[in-house]
Amino acid sequence: MSVGNGGDLLVQVLREAGVDTVFGIVSVHNQPLVQAVAKHLRFVPVRHEATAVSAADGYARATGGLGCALTSTGTGAGNAAGSLIESLSAGTSVLHVTGNVESRYLGSGRGFIHETKDQLGMLTATSKHAATILDTDSAGKVLREGIAAALAAPGGPSSIEWPIDLQYAEHVLDVVEPVVEPLRTPDADDLAVAFALLRSAERPVIWAGGGVATAGAELTELVEQWGVPLLTSNSGRGAVPEDHPLCIGNYGNTPAGRELLADADLLLSLGTHFRSNETGDYSMPVPAAHVQVDLDAAAIGRVYPAQAGVTADVATFLRSLSELAPVDASWTERARATRELVRTRQRAGLGDHAVLCDAVRAAFPKDSVIARDVTIASSSWGNRLLPMFDPRSNVFPRGGGIGQGLGMAIGSALADETRPTLALVGDGGLAVHFGEILTMAQEKPWLVLLVFNDGGYGVLRNMQQGGGEDTYAVDLVTPDFPLLAQSIGVPYLRIGGAAEAHSVLADAVSRQAPVIVEVDLAAYGDMPAPFTPPVTVPGKGAQ
Repeated sequence: MSVGNGGDLLVQVLREAGVDTVFGIVSVHNQPLVQAVAKHLRFVPVRHEATAVSAADGYARATGGLGCALTSTGTGAGNAAGSLIESLSAGTSVLHVTGNVESRYLGSGRGFIHETKDQLGMLTATSKHAATILDTDSAGKVLREGIAAALAAPGGPSSIEWPIDLQYAEHVLDVVEPVVEPLRTPDADDLAVAFALLRSAERPVIWAGGGVATAGAELTELVEQWGVPLLTSNSGRGAVPEDHPLCIGNYGNTPAGRELLADADLLLSLGTHFRSNETGDYSMPVPAAHVQVDLDAAAIGRVYPAQAGVTADVATFLRSLSELAPVDASWTERARATRELVRTRQRAGLGDHAVLCDAVRAAFPKDSVIARDVTIASSSWGNRLLPMFDPRSNVFPRGGGIGQGLGMAIGSALADETRPTLALVGDGGLAVHFGEILTMAQEKPWLVLLVFNDGGYGVLRNMQQGGGEDTYAVDLVTPDFPLLAQSIGVPYLRIGGAAEAHSVLADAVSRQAPVIVEVDLAAYGDMPAPFTPPVTVPGKGAQ
């Protein structure tokens, strides 16, 4: 044991958790923490607190471990709240450490600088776990409990507020071995009911969600052994590599996916929320026989009725299915045919925009993180047609908020600088946290920022036009990207047509440095079938 201040203690517990990079903004109410992290680990000074959490989120997804963000108290902690909601929605393991006023002024309401009303209440509402460090003796325990909560399946953000006087105070720096949470094993009676249904199925389909992220090997073995179609949510992509002939992928709510589900006699769902945008607001057909497996007991039957529910770790459950006999070969062939059909139909609707998808996959290695903001390119081909080969490569805002893509990409890129990372963003989403272009220029990750520029919010523009309305609030002024890139010392490239996509992206990746690539959509041309979001407008139905 040794003695140090709060920053030294934070470094100690982060090292125990395997964290080597921290994202944040320095402030008068967190200087001891930032100083120690900058000295002993890597501190990345982002330009907005929301990005600190988004980058920590991307780092955690890319590593499969813990990400860490440091913010100031009051407004700084409030700025982080939106990204904490994303981390909570996605179940990402993030430790958010924020300052607070001196402990003697906590809750006094006297307007001390950076003070806010009930900061802990705000953090509790936006985090899986939240706590306050109230003295030096318990600081290490509070931090480690926060990390344990963030890492415990299904994961989520832990927010710890730390009064500034206690950050400067002396702390005992003891070393504690991390506690590994035991896997949740299934109940024997629940397993028996599930097995009986699975064994009797003739035309089963698997629907895999984010809960399969660490069960890829087991899921691949089951798909091949059983010979059944695999549908995934957006979050479930990559656990089984998407070039697998039985992996249909994120196409469950397409016409062909619905036809497959309508003809199936059993659904095995694994760790999924059945989100509204992926199920046609829950109108997607599901077989009468449904076996649902999830770590959260409350998830069983929450969206679709389940005839058998198993509360367990997905990988543990899948390892118990070795006795399942292969289904009839005609059903296996149906899986292969559906896989090809959904992709052929989508490519026809994309036209030349499918070339951009092909060019991305050709230019980036299979283990590259593809961090996608909410934009037309991501929502049309990025979340379906673009093959994913590892869940850690599939980084996107699961809560659906725009503007988080670049921050997630920066965190992902700095998690592993041996391979390129792609940030796939629209001009509208990029503008939300535009300052992070400066973070990219300063930190110099191997990152390609691919900006789809249509002069505004293209998804909403299409939605308004598709509903027969005049457009409103969707047209935005965008920068001159060549001049912008020049001003920050970052190379600029442009794609103005399908014929340029492969060569430009290959050039960008080869530079092994940050590059801005603009897709000039006015020059490139429209998709044959304009993309509209899969949401229902009250009184008008699905868009």
